[in-house]
Amino acid sequence: MKLEKNDKLVMIGDSITDCDRKRPVGEGLFDPYGRGYVSIVDGLLTTCYPELAIRIANMGISGNTVRDLAARWQTDVLDLKPDWLSVMIGTNDVWRQFDQPTIKESHVYPEEYEATLDELVAKTKMHVKGIVLMTPFYLEPNRQDKMRATMDRYGDIVRQIAERHGTLFVDTQAAFDKVLEHLYPAALAWDRVHPNMAGHVTLARAFLQSVGFRW
Repeated sequence: MKLEKNDKLVMIGDSITDCDRKRPVGEGLFDPYGRGYVSIVDGLLTTCYPELAIRIANMGISGNTVRDLAARWQTDVLDLKPDWLSVMIGTNDVWRQFDQPTIKESHVYPEEYEATLDELVAKTKMHVKGIVLMTPFYLEPNRQDKMRATMDRYGDIVRQIAERHGTLFVDTQAAFDKVLEHLYPAALAWDRVHPNMAGHVTLARAFLQSVGFRW
């Protein structure tokens, strides 16, 4: 497996990564991994590779776009000095164009998305052992659907950036498409964006396969 002993893995993204992780505030609950794919990845790495003592930091924040990631990159990525970095961003960059069509300032169009993500990868790759770029996804099997088609375009941008910089690449949409051959989208996500546990297992499995995880 590509992850090595005592590696720190930072996983950054939006609500799909965040997934209700609890921050250490006052006397409140503290669940740093959330209830999604980050927690599943942590659990499987801990169970199957206990000797590696891999540490995971979930830095997902609900509602984020790549623009938001850029604004907090120094504190939430570089200052944490990760050995490995996982990035899954783009859902809100696309979604805001459809659920807030008249609020143009919330839209992150392909040109800005590519330039920003490319810059973040370029200035980070020399500081880490590796980066895993995960595509955004939309749980709609009809590829002619406008939001699905737009999400596929952003996924292609992630693929191009991964090829350009030699990072690992996870096609989350392809992983979901295999499951959607047998299930209706609502069986994985009520809004086709925020996965249930089966959907998060799909994401965790795709991520772990990219880093050479073995049972």
